[in-house]
Parts: sequence; structure tokens; C-alpha cells
Amino acid sequence: METVSDYFGCLVFDDRVMKANLSADVYASLRKTIDEGAKLDASVANAVASAMKDWAVAHGATHYTHWFQPLTGVTAEKHDSFISPAPDGGVIMDFSGKELIKGEPDASSFPSGGLRATFEARGYTAWDPTSYAFIKGKTLCIPTAFCSYGGEALDKKTPLLRSMEALNRQALRILRLFGNTDVKCVRTSVGPEQEYFLIDKEMYEKRKDLVYTGRTLFGAKSPKGQEMDDHYFGVIKPRVAAFMEDLNKELWKLGILAKTEHNEVAPAQHELAPIYTTTNIATDHNQLTMEIMQKVAAKHGLVCLLHEKPFAGVNGSGKHNNWSMATDTGVNLLSPGETPYENAQFLLFLCAVIKAVDDYQDLLRLSVATAGNDHRLGANEAPPAVISIFLGDELMGVLEAIENDTPYSAAEKTTMKLGVDVLPRFPRDTTDRNRTSPFAFTGNKFEFRMVGSSDSIACANIMLNAAVAESLKVYADRLEGAEDFETALHEMIQKTIKDHKRILFNGNGYDAAWIKEATEVRGLCNYPTTPDCMPHLLDKKNVDLLTSHKIFSVSELQSRCEIMLENYCKTVIIEANTMVDMARKQILPAVEGYTADLASSIASKKAVAPELACGYETGLLTKLSGLTDQIAIKTDELEAAVLELKNYTDIKEESCAIRDTILGKMAALRAVADEAETQTSSEYWPFPTYGDLLFSVK
Repeated sequence: METVSDYFGCLVFDDRVMKANLSADVYASLRKTIDEGAKLDASVANAVASAMKDWAVAHGATHYTHWFQPLTGVTAEKHDSFISPAPDGGVIMDFSGKELIKGEPDASSFPSGGLRATFEARGYTAWDPTSYAFIKGKTLCIPTAFCSYGGEALDKKTPLLRSMEALNRQALRILRLFGNTDVKCVRTSVGPEQEYFLIDKEMYEKRKDLVYTGRTLFGAKSPKGQEMDDHYFGVIKPRVAAFMEDLNKELWKLGILAKTEHNEVAPAQHELAPIYTTTNIATDHNQLTMEIMQKVAAKHGLVCLLHEKPFAGVNGSGKHNNWSMATDTGVNLLSPGETPYENAQFLLFLCAVIKAVDDYQDLLRLSVATAGNDHRLGANEAPPAVISIFLGDELMGVLEAIENDTPYSAAEKTTMKLGVDVLPRFPRDTTDRNRTSPFAFTGNKFEFRMVGSSDSIACANIMLNAAVAESLKVYADRLEGAEDFETALHEMIQKTIKDHKRILFNGNGYDAAWIKEATEVRGLCNYPTTPDCMPHLLDKKNVDLLTSHKIFSVSELQSRCEIMLENYCKTVIIEANTMVDMARKQILPAVEGYTADLASSIASKKAVAPELACGYETGLLTKLSGLTDQIAIKTDELEAAVLELKNYTDIKEESCAIRDTILGKMAALRAVADEAETQTSSEYWPFPTYGDLLFSVK
């Protein structure tokens, strides 16, 4: 019987395959490039390309592609076959080092935020040797960076790799100060927990809003939602279990470390969590995971919804970004050890994160800003839009003792006794967990819970890496010139705690009192929507940070601000236009059809027996007639407001107009349409209801 270990990574050109198919010298040179960032020799590239092609062809591949992540939010690929003409009229299978290293997709057709004009078409993809190539279908996929003819990054991988290098440089400086000379590299690692919904494909295809926008724009609340808390960690339904089984197998073939699966809080909602891996690889894997989820779902007659808020009134979906730092020697720099109070190296790296999150809370917020995530953040299901850090009682006690120069007494570990002899006793953790915190310490890592389910994790990790790199740089600059390292170290940790304790909060992040305290007392940022936060990308302190560490150029930052606001505008306009279309072509005809039949029924009854009051039917007819008028009026108002957007030439002003006007008119139209749904016979309603969508998969 085939086991997971038999096929895990079978479609990946990983270290096992490279060691078996490359000469010792070529393998050693490639490993040096991967592990230490050494320059790749052309002869090595040719040898790797030849071996990669032979391996791919042996696995049935006929084409190759430079697989990259443009600023569209999804991946892109252009397929070329391995064939080259032979003198005898046949073909040979060929793939050169040049083809491996560089590709030339059209750069004018991807978002560039003004970096590229339409007629400036040339762009380049460049092989990322740190992320293994893999086979998808009959195509060898080579993870690559994507840049313009002028060298500007037009993707998410390039700045992510730059941010990882920046953090590595500064972290090594700190480790050298602690006398650690063995470490050659510090890498950030991530494990993104992916939430998603599964619904029946036939029902999905009957909903224009889901097809066009990924979320329901109309829909009255189902009689039952998540009130009973019976779906979370509940028994997985057979059809979903079959999907998960196939999904795991496809992911494992690609070397993706899918680990945990369970039902989430909302009906039809689920989660998949992987084992942690290096950040750029985790980013590639998460993009693949989302793609494969949707493909596998289709095979089971299902649709996988990755939108952050596909259904109103039930929990939305996030992607918790579990982030840490580790050395190439296997040391987790955020592991406190048994005595965190005495672990100066851990405390310094911990303080670097605290300082980074406080100094650049606006960057972290805007890194997760999308039209979809705006609906999710701040609801009683996801972190608020205000950034804060949860450390737990133990670490808060340690920091308070350092701040006040008082002794710290570690609390004794409590043994959990459940009152039943047969049940095991086990030590209780010294710190509880806080599911309402946007940025929570969870033992040896931080969980950034604000990332949206459909978003790339690259954006959040770029900003997090950059901010922490800056904190470490500040520390290294001061400590390298200190006369007394121990004294300077203690003073720096103490100063960080005093200067940045406003960002630390262990309480209930959902509490309205906390939001008031955070903004009015502590002075923390509160940016509820994308138009509120995205322009802060170009604030001087943020530009200085990202350019000084060579993560972005000024023009790249300007382009990204433009692209993200433009994406926000386009997303909401598509949603508004879809609402207008559905209201006019589906909802109004359905309600009018029902009211016409009601009126006919009333007339027939009165014709037979004039004395019949027909009070219920008459009242319902009057109510539905009024709702019909309101739907028509609010549809016209929404359409007119969308048309007025054409008058804006500044993308910031347009995004603010959408936030202030369009969203309100969409909500007003939805309110009357949803009320009409509750009054209209189900046999007339033109598309599946919330109850149908959320509870149909068995």
C-alpha cells in the first residue's frame, strides 16, 4: 500500500532530486547559492537546467513556465514546450541554463502603477533558486521574480526576498555581538493558516455575485447560522472529508507540508494549516495551496470560496500568519527558553519586534488592506483594525520587572488535574492564548491574524521583516560602539519597553472600550478601510525605512500605492455593478412576479366572494409593492453614484468617494432587497438563499 512518505514531494525538484541528478561539484555550488546567496555560475545553471528538464520529462512534462506572482494577487505563467527542431525533421527535448535563469513575459499587461506605459512591453522573470521547481499537470514550474525593463520589481517575490536579506544582515550583526560566529544566515519562517468556505457548485453558478465577486452581495440571514457553535471542530462531513483527502494528496505531492484540517466557526467554513517553512517558500506554497484548493473542489462538485467575507452575519475567513526567526544552525530566536528573564538574546529580539510593530503599525495595517478584508476586520470574528501585541502574563511580568529594575519571580508551573484518575496530568502553560489580538505571541512565534484569506502573505511579511530589520539595525548601531556591552544592552531593552509599551495589550481586542483607549489614550493608529490606510505607505518615515534597506525604490512604492487603491476601486465598482444587474434582472422580476400572482389571487377571491377581507394577502401585497419601489429607487441611486466616479482623476479621491458614498448605497440596496427576500415565496426567489448555500454540503 502506498504511503504518504512514498509520494511526498514526488513532483518537486527538491534537494533529494538535485543530489541524485547533479554532479557533486554542481550540487555543492547550487547549495552555496541557496544557503548563502552566492552568485550562480553559468555552467552550473546549464547543468541544473539539463537535469531539471530530464527529470521533468521523465514525469510526463512537455512544457516549462516561469511561475511568478505579479501585482494582480494571483500567480501567472506562460508555457513554452521543451521541443527544438532536429536536422532530420524531428524534434529534441532541450532546455538551457539561459532559459532557466531568464524569461521575457509582456510587462505592460500587468499592473505597474505607472512604472510601465502600454507601449513599454518588455519585462523579465528571473529564477529564484531558493524555491524548488515543481511539476503541475504537464508543465515544469520554475518559481521566479518579475521585474520591468528598467529593473523595477513588478511582483511580490522580489521585495519579499529583499526584506529577508535585510533582516538577515541586521540579525547577524546582533548575533555577532553575542559572540555567535557559527551562524551564517538568519531566515524568517512562516506557517499561514488558510481559512475557506466550501459550497455546492450548482448553487454557486446560480449566484452572479459569487461568480463575479467571490462574495454574496444579497442574502437574508438564515434561520440558523453559527449561534450553536456546533460547527467548530465538529465532525467533518463525508463530502468535505473526501475533498480534504484529495487536497492533502495533491499538496503533499508538491512538497507542501499540509498538517492540520478542521471545521471552522461558520457553517461550511474550514481551515488548513501547514508546518512552518522559510518565508518565500511558504509564500509560494500558499499561492499554490489556494489554486489547488479550487481545482480539487471542482472535482468534487464544490466551489472553494477564499473571499474574506463571502457571507454577511457569519464569520469571515482570514489567514493567520505565524512568523518567527531562526538561524541556519536551528535556533529559534523567538524561543524564550525555560528562563526568559535571563535570556538576554531572546529579550533583545523580542524587543526588536515590539519596537517594530509600534513604530510601523501603519505599514502592517496597510499590508493587509483590501476591499474584502475591510468587511472582516473589526467584526467580532477577526482582529480590530487597531494593531496591538499580546505577550501573555509571563512575558509581561518579565518586561515590567526589567522596566522597573525589580526582581522577577517566575510563577511555578501548575499541573492540570481534571478530577478523573484515568486522565493524564500535564503542566499548564504559563500564558493563556488571546484570539482577539491582531499580533499575538504564541510560545516561540508571533501570530499576525489580520491577513485576509485571499491575500498573498508576501505583503505582510515584507513589512514585518523590514520593520524588524530596522529595529535590529538601531540596536546594532548602538551596541557595536558601546564601551560596556552588558550595560548598554540592559539600558536598550529597558528603553524599548518604556518607549513602546503602549502597543502591548493582553485584554479583549473586541471591546469598544479598548478601541477608545487605544486611539484616544495610547495614540495608536486606527484605519478602518483601505482608503484610510493605503496612502500612509508614502509617509516619509515609511519611505525612508523601505528605501534605506533597499526593499523598495521610491517609484516602486508610489506604484504600489496606486495599484492597491486602484484595485480597491475596481473591486467595489464591480460589486456595485453586479448588484445593479442582479436587482434589475433577477430580484425585481421575481418580486414583481410574486406580487402579480398575489394580486391575481386577491382579485379571484373577491370575484367569488366579495365579502372576503383577504387581509393577509392585501397587507403582504402592499408591503412588497413598497419594497419593489424602494429596490428600484436604490438601484437607480447606486448606478448613478457609480457613474459619477468617472469624474474623478485622482485615485485617492476616487477611493474616498467609494468609501463614503458607494458602500453606503450598496448597503441600502441590500437592506431592502434582503427584506423582500424574507417576504417572497421561496419558489419565486431567483437564486439560492443563505440557508441553501451554507447547509447543502453533506
